[in-house]
Amino acid sequence: MFLQTLVTGLSIGAIYSLMAVGYSLIFSVLSFSNFAHGAVIMLGAYIGLALASKLGLGFALVMSGAGAGVIAMINERVAYAALRRRGAPSLYLMISAMGCSMFLENMVYATIGARFYAFPEFFGSRTVRLWGSSLSLLDLCAFVISVTAVFALHLFITRTRTGIAIRAGVNDMTMCSLMGVNTDRLISVVFFIAGAFAGVAGVFLGVRYLVYPTMGWVTNKAYIAAVIGGLGSLPGAMMGGLILGVLETLVSTYISSVMRDVFSFTALTALLICLPDGLMGAETEDKV
Repeated sequence: MFLQTLVTGLSIGAIYSLMAVGYSLIFSVLSFSNFAHGAVIMLGAYIGLALASKLGLGFALVMSGAGAGVIAMINERVAYAALRRRGAPSLYLMISAMGCSMFLENMVYATIGARFYAFPEFFGSRTVRLWGSSLSLLDLCAFVISVTAVFALHLFITRTRTGIAIRAGVNDMTMCSLMGVNTDRLISVVFFIAGAFAGVAGVFLGVRYLVYPTMGWVTNKAYIAAVIGGLGSLPGAMMGGLILGVLETLVSTYISSVMRDVFSFTALTALLICLPDGLMGAETEDKV
């Protein structure tokens, strides 16, 4: 029973990690909270839903990731680029992000409707027996794909020229621009990656639960995971997502599902009191 609960928690945590990594990646480059990230997750789920029944889950994951990545890029060009080039404060970017989120949600309400949709039963009740426990094939698949995606991103960030440019932009975007890097293109790449991860997470959320216009509010868990791990830290976002997923699943199983969010936010508050920069966040100081 415990192993089954642990695997379920790791699966949910891996999905949280996909969302948190994208959110943390944008924060590390532009230093603002992209509140439109949840809307991109929701649109990625709808793209996957439209393709899954005819083309299968694998193709739906790829296309939803690509589609959500393009949506995130367009969102950056329309809502953030002009403000960013004018040197607007981060607060203005966050306000613009909230407006984009409300616009995209209401656009879905107006065009698709408020109905709840379910993905086809790709996994059904199929399980894998391990050490006397029945592990859901959906949980194992979500965990493996999510961890593989985050590991591939780590290799991209550390081994490619574009990844090195992203790391340089995190440290000093102005100096990165003076060294000849096209910062507009670099930021577009960052938003595409974050959107692609959001799209894949949206599909897994839709397969596990349902698809509906306000499902993007689950990105609040991505914020919690990113803060637990340390804002701007990709390994921290991964760790924070896994910790949060396991914590919520254990609380739901052994205490009460009603108390799940209470424990999540209590753990976040306690961690911020003890470790304000998160588990793996770098300590920073404002320059005067």
